[in-house]
Amino acid sequence: MSTATADGAATPGRASSAPPANGPSAKKPKSVMGTRPWLAAVFLLPALVLLGALVVYPIGYSVYRSLFDASGNGFVGLDNYQEMFSDDATKTAIKNNIIWLILAPTVSTALGLIFAVLTERIRWATAFKLVVFMPMAISMLAAGIIFRLVYEQDPDKGVANAMWVSVHDSFSESPPFPGAHPRPAAGTTESSSGAYTTNATLKAGSPTSLPLVAAKRDDISDAQDAKAAKPEAGKVTGTVWFDFTRGGLGKEGAIDKGEKAMAGLKVEAVKDGKVVGRATTAADGTYTLPAKAEGAQLRLPAWNFSEPYNGIDWLGPSLVTPAIIGSYVWIWAGFAMVLIAAGLAGVPRELMEAARMDGANEWQVFRRVTVPMLAPVLSVVVVTLMINVMKIFDLVYIIAPDPSKDDANVLALQLYQSSFGTDVNQGLGSAIAVLLLLLVMPIMIINIRRIRRESRR
Repeated sequence: MSTATADGAATPGRASSAPPANGPSAKKPKSVMGTRPWLAAVFLLPALVLLGALVVYPIGYSVYRSLFDASGNGFVGLDNYQEMFSDDATKTAIKNNIIWLILAPTVSTALGLIFAVLTERIRWATAFKLVVFMPMAISMLAAGIIFRLVYEQDPDKGVANAMWVSVHDSFSESPPFPGAHPRPAAGTTESSSGAYTTNATLKAGSPTSLPLVAAKRDDISDAQDAKAAKPEAGKVTGTVWFDFTRGGLGKEGAIDKGEKAMAGLKVEAVKDGKVVGRATTAADGTYTLPAKAEGAQLRLPAWNFSEPYNGIDWLGPSLVTPAIIGSYVWIWAGFAMVLIAAGLAGVPRELMEAARMDGANEWQVFRRVTVPMLAPVLSVVVVTLMINVMKIFDLVYIIAPDPSKDDANVLALQLYQSSFGTDVNQGLGSAIAVLLLLLVMPIMIINIRRIRRESRR
């Protein structure tokens, strides 16, 4: 480029004359809002109105309402907050929220991490991830109904107790005739433990039979007909049978035709408080005790008539909160797995191979390489679940039965009960809402700072 001198000659390398940068013809730089701030304001106005109506106003009104009594007319200041912290139900809710905050995100993230790592080594990883993630498609209401059935106390209805009872019964014998007992006129005495002992003593060569009643039909439906025991020299024999004939045609205390034997019943010979002989009734109801049982009393242990093992009271006062957390983990472990698997896909495989080349085993690679590289993703999952857990409501409301609802109480449920329950006090409910907001705020601030920190990278 060249410029002309006074004599008309061009001088190379010199820029042509231009108006100064700050001259009247210079263009002003665009502002952040652009050349028309009012246009941006027009587009932002609907969002700001919605934000104010759905977020700012409810928060402000909750703070305002928490300073008034149940009617909303009398100003009470901080009395609602004082009542909240002195109420046992609110204290239980805060304690349970802390348990939720510690257990639910930790267990869900840990399971998600395990699933994400293990599915990298199987062929049907996609199908497995689909099955684990599928509960996310189910609403909390439906999940609560499902797990209310899963945790049913009756093993015939509840899946959890059906599995638990099956395992228990595989290692221990079930009582043969729960609820049965000797006929009142059979000459027996019931002890405080539930055992039945004959008043008369046993004699060798003279059978001692015991008639029982109140057995359940299912327990004797397939039993053989009872047989009278034959006397044996030097041995004590007898029969234990179900003393009942349809139509009431049988004779009490006698083995009538068609009356059922009570097989598998344990009998003991007791002398001076010591057991000197034991036996189990055969398929026809008969038993045989050794000669040393002569002169002893016949005892039927209480185990014969005790109720069968009925599983664990999952929704009882002591286990209701962990049980509900288990249902939450079932839903959200898939969410954690998907996010962690996405983060795991971005981990350089060269680092893992280098660690293996240096002699590290799989556990060391997982602990020293995989987990540190996934730390940002793990923090996202944990913080997200912590925010979600602080406002848990529907699972607790649906799964916990009425007798255990107070023991499973959480802040969101206590807020609902205080505001819309039997004793309506929306001032107290608003105070609980403000407390819940204050508890969630630190987690939200941590999450916002993390997002800003990652955006600068």
